Formats: sequence, C-alpha cells, structure tokens
Amino acid sequence: MADRHVVLGAGRSAGLALVAELAGRGLPVRAVTRDGRALPGVAGEAAVERVAADVADPEAARRACAGAAVVYACAGVPYPQWEEMLPRLVEGALAGAAAARARLVFFDNLYMYGPPAGPMTEETPRRPQGPKGHLRARLEEVLLDAHARGRVPVAIGRAGDLYGPAANSVTGPLVFEPVVEGRTARWPGSLDAPHTLTFVEDAARGLAQLGIQDMAYGAIWHLPSGPPVTGREFIRAVCAEAATSVRVSVLRGWMLALAGLVNPMAREMRELLYQFEAPFVMDSAKFERTFGGRVTPLSEGIRRTLDWYRARD
Repeated sequence: MADRHVVLGAGRSAGLALVAELAGRGLPVRAVTRDGRALPGVAGEAAVERVAADVADPEAARRACAGAAVVYACAGVPYPQWEEMLPRLVEGALAGAAAARARLVFFDNLYMYGPPAGPMTEETPRRPQGPKGHLRARLEEVLLDAHARGRVPVAIGRAGDLYGPAANSVTGPLVFEPVVEGRTARWPGSLDAPHTLTFVEDAARGLAQLGIQDMAYGAIWHLPSGPPVTGREFIRAVCAEAATSVRVSVLRGWMLALAGLVNPMAREMRELLYQFEAPFVMDSAKFERTFGGRVTPLSEGIRRTLDWYRARD
C-alpha cells in the first residue's frame, strides 16, 4: 500500500526541515538525496529511509518515489544552474509522483510576481523580472497543467526568503555568519524596505500540512511566515540575540556588478535586487484561514539559527 512521504532534495534546508517535521508526526518518510547521506539534526533519523537518486533523471525519480502517497519536491541547485536543471528537476518530480500515483507538493518562491504593487497574494499578477522570475512562472504553468490534465495532483507552497538552521539564503552569509564571527553584516538594496522572511521550520510545517489536506491540491498557497521586517530590524534582532554588535553596510547594485565579474553568485543576485529595494511582502492569509498556522517568533527563530551556526564551528 502506498503510504510513504517522499522528500526529494532532503539534504537542503527546507527538505531537511521537512523530513524532521514529517518524522515528528510519526509518518513513514523516505529522504532522497543525491548520495543517500545521513541527515544531521533530524530527531528519529534512524527511522527515516534514506535513498540516493538524481531526481533530474525521470527513471531514477520513479524508483525513488515508488510506494509514495505524497512526494515533496524540495530539490534545488545554485542560481547559475537554474535554467538547465530546474525544468529537469520538476519533470523528475512529476514523473516520480505519476508513476507512484502519488500527490505532489512543490516548494516554490516568489520570483514570478516581479516587483509587487502591494502585499503579494496567490492572485497577484505574474510580472516576472529577469530570467529567474520568468523560469519560475513557466514552471508554475507546467505544474498546474499537470494537475489540470489529471497527470498528478499538485499543490504549490511558496515562502519568502528563508532563514533558520541550514537555510540557503542571503541571511546566512550576509548576516548570521558575520555576526557570529564578528565581521560586518551586509544587506542588499535598502536597510529600510520591509521584507518577508520565512523561518525554515515554519515552511516545512506548512508543506507537511499541504501534503495531508485533500483540498490543498490544484492550488497555490503562501506558507505562514512572520511579519515583514526591514534589514535594519533583522540585523539588530540577530545582534541582540547574539549579545553583540557589528558594523552594517548595504550591498548596492554597482557593488554586485563589480563582484559579479569574478563571482557568479553575485552576478545572479543582481536580478533579485528589486526584492530588497522596496517593500517585498507576502500575504499568507489564505493558508491561515483554511488550515490555521503557527509562526515561530522572530527572536526564537534567530536564537535557534545562531545555535546552529555556532555548533558548526
């Protein structure tokens, strides 16, 4: 009987947190990574089935998803590989879920909306800016078309920029690492533009909720997140929890342009600078009205993130 909850991309931030969330609910979990490695920090990790697979290969994805009831697509790659790899990862997730006759929960971001005129809801018009936003908009169409055609039931869960243990986002190298190491903290764009940040474990909790709710499928959901904060407020809160202070500087567009001459990630980041130069706020009221939703207080999320960074050293 198909009953497994299969997490593709289980070794990366949201996928890792999702494995912990599902295991904590007592659900049978299969964690899929490229190498089948152990998952540090996951309570009950010994009970989690670990599988190695390249889910960009549809046949490997089918094998990895065998016996699944729900497949969660959390796999990702660095920005420079998006155009080549993300469509393949989506097709692998769809192929695996279809072969297992499973449902698919896809973890997404907000890039397809482009510069918003106000808080972003699930109905905000898609006005992507740059290649990454256009790619995300195309992948949304692919996923919802697969649902509409009856290939795979699909639910899409979207989050703001992640922060938290193992989170892969600007908050790590620009804020948490510098604060822990006593270096200058940096923030792109503007220190005073409100920005939605999502604690990675809140994102995982929301994705798990979508996975078990029949009414979640065929729709897009903004996952519960804390109130928007400015870069200045966020850095100040991190310093307060760390009981320290650091210098703060702003990453301007021309700085990213110069750094991009030698650093591919800085070059890719220029496209996203608009998200930090003006308010970039996500509205998750639809999810909260439908399913409820608990959000980790900012101070607690920051404290747990700092503990994770300190434990790495």
